[in-house]
Amino acid sequence: MPNTIQILNKAWEGVDPAMVTDEPPKFSFEYFPPKTEKGIENLYNKVYRMSRQNPLFLDLTWGAGGSTSELTMQMSKNFKKMFNCEVNMHLTCTNITESSVKDALVEAKEGDITSICALRGDPPVGQDKWAATDGGFNCALDLVKFIKSEYGDFFSLAVAGYPEGHPNAITEVTDVEALSETEKSRLIKLADGKLMVCTDKSFKTELDYLKAKVDAGANLILTQLFYDVDVFLAFVKACREMGIKCPILPGIMPLATYQGFKRMTGFCRTRIPDEVAEEMEAVKDDDAEFKKYGIELVVRMCKRIWATGTVPALHFYCLNQYDTVFKILTALGIEINKLDSEEERAAIDKVKELVKQTLKEEKEGKEEKKQA
Repeated sequence: MPNTIQILNKAWEGVDPAMVTDEPPKFSFEYFPPKTEKGIENLYNKVYRMSRQNPLFLDLTWGAGGSTSELTMQMSKNFKKMFNCEVNMHLTCTNITESSVKDALVEAKEGDITSICALRGDPPVGQDKWAATDGGFNCALDLVKFIKSEYGDFFSLAVAGYPEGHPNAITEVTDVEALSETEKSRLIKLADGKLMVCTDKSFKTELDYLKAKVDAGANLILTQLFYDVDVFLAFVKACREMGIKCPILPGIMPLATYQGFKRMTGFCRTRIPDEVAEEMEAVKDDDAEFKKYGIELVVRMCKRIWATGTVPALHFYCLNQYDTVFKILTALGIEINKLDSEEERAAIDKVKELVKQTLKEEKEGKEEKKQA
């Protein structure tokens, strides 16, 4: 039976953009595994609320350097079972062998997980450069090919796309005037004033690699976060001209604090348009005003993207929070399904019991592994 992403992919073939923009946007939510038991419990409660908004799917990361792989697997299976939502589970090449990937895919299938986001992943904690694990995979393309060879069309496969180029392909600029117009449109200014860009040659290499992932079996592209809509739309256009036809979902990250925003965009080497930088400068010292501005900015971005008819849905990097995302959805004309106080208390109590049981089972499972 096709899963949500496979249905989305099929429905997107030959769709009339005018039909897409006549209704409020569809959307998906992405989370990361918390580091504490209290954080895990809180996330389950938040995901319960968010699952009631009928997202296309819930997306859970594999953790930096593959550090939370067991928790990602357990929570992905629980999200599917507890909230009856499609789950798109991340799987990376970091610190994992072919044998471990086989085990993970078997467990995912047994847990009714039918969507995988295949990624290379970040370097392990404490390492600056990424290196393949002995007996593992060199890149996301290898992972896509392997999953397809083992499971055919059972899993839908999402991959990453980078509207500004992968951070590793973005290099320092010494002569701005020597850049092409397309390179200037992607020009990034870091906090220290350094100018960087993914050159046209490197960008073409990036697109060739993305097309190779799609040709190998990927049927959904989730993009890196961005704040320049023109750059995103140019990326989609370039993908289509390359013959990439699958749905492309824009990665939308709400703003929380100015320092957090600068840290994340610096790490990802994200382009910030001059007018956005100026608007942020005016509110950066007031957390409440900055958060309010952040909502207005993201709503503005989403409305503009949705109006073009180039995407079938929006993908929100939720940072494990729901309040800001709900405000954005409301501003986009999406009615939030709320719980009344009695229903909410009952739901939270139920989730707490399920989480408690889950944590107990996980602890017992780890003890059994130690004794084996």
